[in-house]
Amino acid sequence: MSLEGKIAVVTGGANGIGQAFSERLASQGANVAVADIADCSETKAKVEAAGGRFFSSECDVAEPAAVTDFAEQVRKKLGDPTILINNVGIFPLQPFEEITWEDWRRIQGINVDSQFLFTKAFLSGMKAAGWGRIVNLSSTVNWLMIPTYVHYITTKAATIGFTRGLANEVGNHGITVNAIAPSLVKNATTEASPLAGMFDALAQAQAIQRSQVPADIVGTMAWLVSEDAAFVTGQTIHVDGGLTKG
Repeated sequence: MSLEGKIAVVTGGANGIGQAFSERLASQGANVAVADIADCSETKAKVEAAGGRFFSSECDVAEPAAVTDFAEQVRKKLGDPTILINNVGIFPLQPFEEITWEDWRRIQGINVDSQFLFTKAFLSGMKAAGWGRIVNLSSTVNWLMIPTYVHYITTKAATIGFTRGLANEVGNHGITVNAIAPSLVKNATTEASPLAGMFDALAQAQAIQRSQVPADIVGTMAWLVSEDAAFVTGQTIHVDGGLTKG
């Protein structure tokens, strides 16, 4: 499905899932803007090799002024985005009694507040165009019994609520809002984290018994931003190899 002429924003697109999303969007004709605090040169090379124009800026995704500034730069460099992929997220493991208020606010800010801020920044442009696609990253962790993850699970459940609530308000403007819930995705970040020891156990619990990689998710994202999914909104789609069922 062609996205020729579309402009897409991907948060957390410097590497991993966000980078894979950016490359796929460009391969289908979109121009891509990435908000991240990490170096985006590798994503830039992939997007441009796929034929897309690229813009990135260092952006604190939980800071309102920074997001407003990023949005203004995107409009000047590329135009008004009508595709938003709220991908950015952090996933620290901490026992509940060790979580400080600062820890709690940091993960809420990055994982939840960023979705609010970026959607606020670009929704008016989608309404003006009469077309828009918003895809939020949740997680199958909401359905699993994993300890030391209270703050993370809270944010991923909030993402589903945000998705459903927003879908109700913008559907008549040609805008869809959906969430993708992957399992533990193997990439450089997760392999270097304490989660690395969970790959084999999770794979054995899945119907498809191998570790999930970013490429496993991009097809669902590409479908959700296409015209084929124009009547799909407010949904959370599990992409986890059959780890969760139902």
